[in-house]
This record gives sequence, structure tokens and C-alpha cells, in this order.
Amino acid sequence: MKAAWAVYCKEIVDALRDRRTLAVVLVSSVLLGPLVLVALSGLLAQFELQAEKRVVVVSGIEHAPSLKNYFERQTYTVQAAPKDHEDLLRRSKFGDPVLVVPEGFEAALLHGDRPVLEIVSDSGNRQAEAGAGRVRRLVDGFARERGALALAMRGVAAEVLEPVDLAERDLASQQSRASQLTSMLPFFVLMAVLYGALNAALDTTAGERERGSLEPLVMTPAPRAALVAGKWAAVASVSTLIAVLSCLSFLPSQWLLRSDTLQALFQFGWVEAGLFIAVLVPLACALSALLMALAIRCRTFKEAQAASSVLLLAVSMLPLVTIFNQDGEAPWHLWVPALAQHTLMTRVLKGEPLPFELMAIPLGVCAVLSVVGVVAVARSLRAAAVR
Repeated sequence: MKAAWAVYCKEIVDALRDRRTLAVVLVSSVLLGPLVLVALSGLLAQFELQAEKRVVVVSGIEHAPSLKNYFERQTYTVQAAPKDHEDLLRRSKFGDPVLVVPEGFEAALLHGDRPVLEIVSDSGNRQAEAGAGRVRRLVDGFARERGALALAMRGVAAEVLEPVDLAERDLASQQSRASQLTSMLPFFVLMAVLYGALNAALDTTAGERERGSLEPLVMTPAPRAALVAGKWAAVASVSTLIAVLSCLSFLPSQWLLRSDTLQALFQFGWVEAGLFIAVLVPLACALSALLMALAIRCRTFKEAQAASSVLLLAVSMLPLVTIFNQDGEAPWHLWVPALAQHTLMTRVLKGEPLPFELMAIPLGVCAVLSVVGVVAVARSLRAAAVR
């Protein structure tokens, strides 16, 4: 244990000494999730501000005084559309959809015809596309009102056309609705854990071999198990530290949210952060062991980076299974590393409980992978000592 502790302290000092690499990892891994969350809140705040303005942009409103009267009774302000509104919408220089009213609109209504109103938008312009639904609902309300008036003038009740009332009930909780907006956060936390372990794992194995310091270390009288345990514990500690900082960074980032909707829905406190950390620590240990097992066989640091790219790709692609799988959470998800942690963190964001039975499966899988990785590193070190 004394030898393992000495190796652990030495590796921790080496990891903290490379301040430039550590700063890059902290900025790219720890701050990326909160930055994305703040950027998402800014986008939602723009949509909310557009809805609060209660402005309808219309081209040819002079042809439809009744439509203008309806908009104003709904407390909306009618604004004339610019002449080149189509070009502005294509270039995303204009953020409101335009309602185009044809000539003879009022005359067509009086004669019982069906005039065509056109909503001009651009699916590539997100802000305009988001406002198109609001304009569509306003036009539908105007049409229902005109239809009800026409029936009333003929002595027919408007309820004849709507014999059934429809009520909607959403079973999703507040946190479950918020998770639809923040579903990318577990992915960024997983990437923080992975890249937190990557540099430390590669430097303590392939990096030392390239610098020529690995063979002298192996030739010391310290047991191989102590050397491997110290190195692995140091890499896992760095990865765990990055995971803890990444989870805790979401706590102050909530103060910067600009969207009232996201602030009300996204409730990430100390309990949720603690559950995230409990889910991620076993994965950090397993990834540290696997990365060390891959890198110990490489002669140079660049070769180790190329060898670890397969593991990086697998960890980054596995959470995408939840996007393509529309059948919901499956039991086998908990048996796949990275995917299991993503699934559990998503349950935390939804406010669902995490019973020990669910957490025990990923914990056991990560423990097995950690043992396999550490044994592989020990065997490689023993082979290096023989040579």
C-alpha cells in the first residue's frame, strides 16, 4: 500500500503539473455543458420574447378590415410587412412569418367564397418558423368566429359543428418535460468523464514509455500490483474530479438562464448532482482502466491516441441509441457501459427514482471492466520488465 500510495502521489503531481492540458480539459469538458445550457436558454428566450410582443406581420391588411379587427380584439398589434419580406426570410434577416391577404378578401367572405390566406415562412429560419404556428392559430380562431356568426344568422347553433368537446391531459411531470429540452446534458457529462481520463491514461503509460521512464519504474523493487494500482487510481481520480466539476457546474449555470420556461422546468440541485456523480464514478474507473490497457501496448503517445480513438467513438455513439430507439428504455441498456449511465442520468433529469437494482447492474459491469483493464496493464508491465 505504501508503494501504491507513492506511485499515486507521483502520478497526481504529474497530471496537475501539465497545467495547459488540464486547463484545456477543464474548459472543453467542464464548461461545455453549462455553455450549451445557457445558449439553449437564450434561444428559448428569443422565442418567448417574440410571443410576448404579440405582433402579427401582414401584407395587404388593407384588404381585410374584419381580420384586422379580430387581431386587435385578441390584443395583437398588426404590423405591415416589408416589401422584400421573402428575401429577408430566406436570409434569416427577418424573424416573423408574414400573413399575405389577397385583394377582394372581404368581398369573397360576403359572397360565401373561401379566400386563401397565405403564411409565408422559411423552415430554415427557426425564429420565423416558430411564430408560424401562432399566426396559424389566430387565423383558425378568425375562421371559427366567422363560421359561428354565419350559422347564428341562419338560426343554427355553432355547437352543431362541434358535437364533442376535447380535453387534453399530459401525464409527464415537470421534470420530465424539462428533460426533453435538456436531454443533451448527460452526453456532455459523459464526454467530460472520458476526456478527463484520456490524457492522464495515455501520459502515464504510452507517454512514459516514449520518454523512457516506464522501464526504470518497472525495474524498481515495488510490486507490479502496487505500480498498476497507483497509476490506475491516479487516472481514475483525475477522471472523477472532472466528472464532479462537470456535474457541479450546472448548479451556478442555472443563475444565467434567460428563459423563464427553462428556469421553471429545469430543477437541478445538489441531490441530482450527487446522483449524477454516483452514476459516473464507476464509469470513470472502468474507462481509466480500459484506456490504460489500450495505451500500455503503444510505443508512442500518438500511437496511443490512435488506438484509443475506437473507444472514444464507441462511448460517444452509444448514447445515440436512445435517440434512434423509439421504444423507450430497454433492460439491455443497463448492461452497456456509457449507454447505461446515460439512461440513469436521463431518469434523474426526469425525476424518476433510481433503485439499487438499477444501479447495481452498471456498477457490476464497470467493476468487471476495471479488473480486466488493470490485469491487462499488469501483464503488459510484467512483459516490459522481462524484456
